[in-house]
Amino acid sequence: MGPDASHFHPLPVSAAKGSASDAGLDGEDLEFENSLRPRRWAEFVGQARSVENLQIALGAAQSRKEALDHVLFAGPPGLGKTSLARIVAAELGVTLHATTGPALERARDLVGILTQLRRADVLFIDEVHRVPPAVEEYLYTAMEDFSVDLTLDQGPNARVLPLKLEPFTLIGATTREGLLSAPFRGRFGLVERLVPYPDVDLVAILDRAARILKVVLDPAAAVALAARSRGTPRIANRFLRRARDLAQVRKAPCIDASLAEEAMQRLGVDPHGLEDLDRRILHCLARSKGQPLGIKTIAAAVGESEDTLEEVFEPHLLRCGFVHKTQRGRMLTAEGARAIGLVLETSEESPST
Repeated sequence: MGPDASHFHPLPVSAAKGSASDAGLDGEDLEFENSLRPRRWAEFVGQARSVENLQIALGAAQSRKEALDHVLFAGPPGLGKTSLARIVAAELGVTLHATTGPALERARDLVGILTQLRRADVLFIDEVHRVPPAVEEYLYTAMEDFSVDLTLDQGPNARVLPLKLEPFTLIGATTREGLLSAPFRGRFGLVERLVPYPDVDLVAILDRAARILKVVLDPAAAVALAARSRGTPRIANRFLRRARDLAQVRKAPCIDASLAEEAMQRLGVDPHGLEDLDRRILHCLARSKGQPLGIKTIAAAVGESEDTLEEVFEPHLLRCGFVHKTQRGRMLTAEGARAIGLVLETSEESPST
């Protein structure tokens, strides 16, 4: 049906820009991350409903000998959106062409990519919500009609050259589904929202990663690492790597529970999975004595950008019930206060004037 399933084409236009979902990963960490990515359905753990929906859609498309419907993966970073895109391409036996939303600065960047696609190939756009509006409009006809209109020359000599494309599958990944325009989002035939993983799935992911890395991971250590990983495989694998480093320096034969606990203490990660900035956010809210604080105030107090707080740190605090989000701002809960060793204090009502 297409090129060898192992083919993976990171397009030059995206290589210089990087992937937004891999933000914060240096070259060594990114190589480590890629080495642990599952390559087939049998290796992928978790997200059972999304996986089943994809397998049904894949089987139907293959039986009809058609390109798979366009797919949108939404959810926080590190949950497996890129891995699922690679698995889909591998199962279809086609080439995966990868780029990022910010890398598609001009329409001709997109046209150059689309004309490279062979029949049923997969085009993967990471952080698809950051595709510029002018480029997004070209995707509309490409996704629906498998054609684009290329404008030649300018001014009175301008003419439009229609280009026919091979049927292809666009897989978009986004951490901010709400930023997608309605017309763009509506063109995806399959929308799958990935959710944080339960600890039992993270333990299975850690066991697989340990086998790949050829380290012995004690079951109790796997549970300890999984419990601190915020439901995110990428974080769990990063913790495993740090524990492996410690075990290597200590010449320990395996990663046991005590060594895993020490590795987490050295990283400043507590049993709730809270890092230093999480605790600073909670302490900031505690000082407000029950009054809600806006995200701008919190960002200024902890010295971090609002986007980082909302996308990286706040989801875990909300999921754990440590922070309550209201129309007026964020408030610390009793559980959040206990997580940082405090008793929640509330301010008394001030007398009316």
